[in-house]
Amino acid sequence: MQTRVCGWRWRRNPLRRRSDVVEAWTTLVVAVLLFVGAPLAGALAGWWAHDEARALAAAQRAERHRVRAEVFGGTPERLPSVQSGRDHSYRVAVRWMDATGTHTANARVPAGTKHGDTVDVWFDAEGRAVPPPPGETQVWEHTATIGICAAGGAATCVLLAQTVVRRVSTGHRTAEWEREWARTEPEWTRRRA
Repeated sequence: MQTRVCGWRWRRNPLRRRSDVVEAWTTLVVAVLLFVGAPLAGALAGWWAHDEARALAAAQRAERHRVRAEVFGGTPERLPSVQSGRDHSYRVAVRWMDATGTHTANARVPAGTKHGDTVDVWFDAEGRAVPPPPGETQVWEHTATIGICAAGGAATCVLLAQTVVRRVSTGHRTAEWEREWARTEPEWTRRRA
């Protein structure tokens, strides 16, 4: 004889308690939120982040301009050992020519750049050397990061809420068992005596 256990919390039976029903409904809601809600939250957050990042990149491209400049300042022979393994850059003097004449400035150039090399340097409207505006790759990296973090955060909140509901439900179930045992225990002890 095989006993069917699947769905016992949903069926009417004398052993089913209110806490069992609450736990069953909580499990269903958690499953829906984890498999539908969390990915949807991640997609919406990623979509919003993508629009914001593209707008920021477009604004930075509009206010910044790139020039081809020649390095004429001294470049370090060796980089500090603290920065090894990363993409290095350092400040050096650069110069370039445009329609208004020759200009000089201090700008960050990639590691390995030598005196006389030509590099791309970005400047803002005030003439300060700034990093280049983010490209499409950086926009998509930002989108993926925000989307994954939002989905993970939503899933974490759902699982924390489920943990709280389960603990409260277990506390209620334990209290019910204690009350029922307090009623039943005297009958059982009389039979044994």
